[in-house]
Amino acid sequence: MFDLIVKNATLPDSTRNIDIACADGIIVGLEHDITAESRETIDATGYLVSPPFVDPHFHMDATLSLGTPRMNTSGTLLEGIALWGELKPIQSVDDIIARALRYCDLAVSMGLGAIRSHVDVCDDTLKGVEALLEVRAQVAPYLDLQLVAFPQDGVLRDPTAMANLIRALDMGVDIVGGIPHFERTMQQGADSIRQLARIAADRGLMIDMHCDESDDPSSRHIETLALETQAHGLQGRVTGSHLTSMHSMDNYYVSKLIPLMTEAEINVIPNPLINIMLQGRHDTYPKRRGQTRVPELRDAGLTVGFGSDCVMDPWYSLGRADMLDVAAMGLHVGQLSSRKDMEWCFDAVTVNSAAIMGLKGYGLAKGNKANMVLLQARDRIEAIRLRAHRLATIRGGKIIARAAPVVSDLNLPGRPETVNPADYAPQTNQD
Repeated sequence: MFDLIVKNATLPDSTRNIDIACADGIIVGLEHDITAESRETIDATGYLVSPPFVDPHFHMDATLSLGTPRMNTSGTLLEGIALWGELKPIQSVDDIIARALRYCDLAVSMGLGAIRSHVDVCDDTLKGVEALLEVRAQVAPYLDLQLVAFPQDGVLRDPTAMANLIRALDMGVDIVGGIPHFERTMQQGADSIRQLARIAADRGLMIDMHCDESDDPSSRHIETLALETQAHGLQGRVTGSHLTSMHSMDNYYVSKLIPLMTEAEINVIPNPLINIMLQGRHDTYPKRRGQTRVPELRDAGLTVGFGSDCVMDPWYSLGRADMLDVAAMGLHVGQLSSRKDMEWCFDAVTVNSAAIMGLKGYGLAKGNKANMVLLQARDRIEAIRLRAHRLATIRGGKIIARAAPVVSDLNLPGRPETVNPADYAPQTNQD
């Protein structure tokens, strides 16, 4: 007897009427018309079953803190950083834990199965680190949480940041972070990359750096990160997050930069919601879009995954843990409008981001973990178009969140009607 069978599912590759059998937390069957008994059965009725959503870039120590101690009135990155500096001394470990757990509850209801969160180490008490290590332990049964030691104020600019970063890694933080463009000089930024890359190599850890989150085309720290990645043999284990300065660089320089990144197998995480909100603030018109060169990086063979970055915090006052919102913004800003491009945008918040995080047993295949989400949509494109309602979140073959379908009953003169948003799909797969 199986623990769970999801019947009549559509898979992300558009294979239809598939049954998914789960036992002991693993997918043990993926085929048509499974007839064995199970303790629980879900009829997907043709809706899309996907691997869980993955958010590869988030700041959980700041989430849901909007308005404390004040609002970001300019809406800029720098005021957000200043506001975060005002919040850190007055928040407690318990405050951070409570907010983070509330966010994790929301995330699970929205189909998220894994999050990579940066945690600020420019606080000698390391309250954020202590809090998120506790949160990671508490949510482990239902959510994979990776932590990045992130020196928000600059690992060389802040006098105790390097020591704090090493302390955080010793406490159990997973990944080495950095922010080279926020150091005092370009040279200091490059030096920070070299020192952090050595720490990661010595400890056998991954790197995920906020890199060139700027409109300044001369912010070129990604080239140093790519070079140091190769020097230390870290290919495939290093991520450049944001990389917004690339949208301001001239094409000739980028034609040199992207091959260097490809040689180093750099992973890339744009954050469409926050990038389009924060970048271009010094522009009048024309105004830059604020997202890195997603199609070009993808087409060069780099793994690109979209992150959400922030939800209701000093930098971004909106958000609801919806990775389909993130995919939709990335699609629009990047003008990724072909059918294949739109399907790729769904992959950017699922399989691509899972690969960046190095998640084991991820995906809808026999032998993988029985983690998945049932969406009220018929395919990946429709899921993005509708910001599809999450009908069920499944973890280890058990339903951990569930919702009724969204249907509107209309009472129109002479024509009563029921409207299901997922019934309005185009009947074509043409590009």
